[in-house]
Amino acid sequence: MSWRYALTMTPSARQLIIPNVFTLVVVITLHQGLGALLWPYWIQSVIIGWYARKRMLELNHFTTDGFTSNNRQVPATEAGKRSTAGFFVFHYGFFHAGYFLFIARLEPISSLRDTLLLVACGISFVLAQRKTYAAQHAADLAGEPNLGTLMFLPYLRIVPMHLTIVLAPKDGGMVAMVFFVALKTAADVLFDHIDRRIAVNAAKRLAASPPAMVATATDAAGASTAGADAAANTPDAGRSTPPSGPG
Repeated sequence: MSWRYALTMTPSARQLIIPNVFTLVVVITLHQGLGALLWPYWIQSVIIGWYARKRMLELNHFTTDGFTSNNRQVPATEAGKRSTAGFFVFHYGFFHAGYFLFIARLEPISSLRDTLLLVACGISFVLAQRKTYAAQHAADLAGEPNLGTLMFLPYLRIVPMHLTIVLAPKDGGMVAMVFFVALKTAADVLFDHIDRRIAVNAAKRLAASPPAMVATATDAAGASTAGADAAANTPDAGRSTPPSGPG
């Protein structure tokens, strides 16, 4: 990451740095080890997943090119969008439920003070992710993002975080703690940048599409919908007219 990018960092990237610094300050102030970072970062991971589901469900125009399920392409429809979000919640939630049991055994919460501090960290992560989501959603509305890409992006966001808290020594000193939090924060900012670039590129591709092609696809979809509605609202639709009798 260049110094030029650091100086022109987006507001959403800055909002990712603030809660990480806040968490580090809290852990150092309380003279805790690296193990104390497990709970705040698990909470952040859950928050990322919640907003990822919301982002998928709020899509208006999207594609599913290259996104398959059971060897069939996922349809770019409301049903396809909702089924994808539902699968994501199940898989992502199952993973975090298992991780919750692991953390609860390794680093149990033993006091009200710890609980209140975790709540404070969670609030800071919610505020940061809400701003990140607002920027992502605005970019999604301006383009035509790929539903499959949006489903997999949260996993990329949390991989560096989980590698950090699993591979880092539980009783590491302050230097080790600052080092690993810096790595995790850099990964947060990097993947936020990648996410934003994907959304911006999708918007550029949509803007570069021939207007006639876009209009034709829209008109065809509208005509198909109108035809289906007309057929459904016609009482005698699909019936044959009986022959008239003599005279």
